[in-house]
Amino acid sequence: MQKAIVTVTNDLTTDQRVHRTCTALGKAGYEVLLIGRKRKNSLPLAPRSYSMHRMKLSFDKGPMFYANYNFRLFLFLLTHKTDLIVSNDLDTLAGCYPALKWMRFFGRKVKLLHDCHEYFRGVPELVGRKFTTRIWKFIEDHTFPRLKAVIAVNRSVAGLYSQEYNLRVTVIRNVPFKRELHEPAGKSDYGIKPDQKVIIYQGAVNVDRGLEEAIQAMKFIRSDAILLIAGTGDVVEKVKQFAKDEKVSGKVIFAGEIPFAELPSITLMADLGLSIEKDVSLNYHYALPNKFMDYIQAGVPVLVSPFPEMKAVLDKYFIGETIENHDPRYLANKIDTMLMNTVRMELFRQNLVSAAADLCWENEEKILLSVLEEIKAS
Repeated sequence: MQKAIVTVTNDLTTDQRVHRTCTALGKAGYEVLLIGRKRKNSLPLAPRSYSMHRMKLSFDKGPMFYANYNFRLFLFLLTHKTDLIVSNDLDTLAGCYPALKWMRFFGRKVKLLHDCHEYFRGVPELVGRKFTTRIWKFIEDHTFPRLKAVIAVNRSVAGLYSQEYNLRVTVIRNVPFKRELHEPAGKSDYGIKPDQKVIIYQGAVNVDRGLEEAIQAMKFIRSDAILLIAGTGDVVEKVKQFAKDEKVSGKVIFAGEIPFAELPSITLMADLGLSIEKDVSLNYHYALPNKFMDYIQAGVPVLVSPFPEMKAVLDKYFIGETIENHDPRYLANKIDTMLMNTVRMELFRQNLVSAAADLCWENEEKILLSVLEEIKAS
């Protein structure tokens, strides 16, 4: 059986796309090893159908983290047998591509598949950081033109990389498995009353996700509703403190990091799903977020930013609405209008059934399996 090593910089707890990729690799006949990192507060990993390895690193963030991770990854790849390397995003390619070159130099027939989860140089964390962006651009310029197999999460990201580096990029959308028979989590487990509405934000708690404005909106909302934030991230402690300072802690619940196997039950509690990122970077502008697709699969109407990828889905299926701005009073009124219009919300839920049937991993997986067949044949 051929072997595949899949690489990411996260701690493997919540990365659904990589989990789906690993299961597809197993179906394609690979013995899979997924590599990530172990943080001080990393949750234990439940058994999966593939092997996992988390590296303990000396640094947790910043330039030294990326240097440490990619050097360790480079050494790991050189000392482990594999037939295929799957690099996820540019921050793993910096270790994977040099390892690939050395492995081939020593006669090992190894292939590389690169997965663009986002337009990496367009992440908001790099906005205004010209020197850091130049470093990542240097890595891109010395690797991307030489890549033979590249996939991306949506047409926009694929188009950006295809145009810049004259690459053939296959689109494999970031969509979840079809919803299994999950029971909604108990509202009482999160201190929510049975008759209260649940507005959910799930995913990374990072900069410019619209969370501060959503929290402020809870001061003005007329509906009996709770904002549930399921996830963690770079600014989670700041956001928690912000909720306290705004004196809305009773209307905002932080559920913390949730393993992806448990997340569907929590999503099913929701009446409305938020994905209201700000238009501060190319990466956000062209995003098709995990959470957005998870809301669809759970049958939850959505309120989202009017970005091209998400708006195209809304226009096709009519499953929610877009925002015009991030003013907290405007957001509160928008949320109230949606929650109180029971007829319209029921229409959204009916349309979500067909949207969920189309936008599922079972459909996208077929494309990935064909890519893997091409790699094997090349």
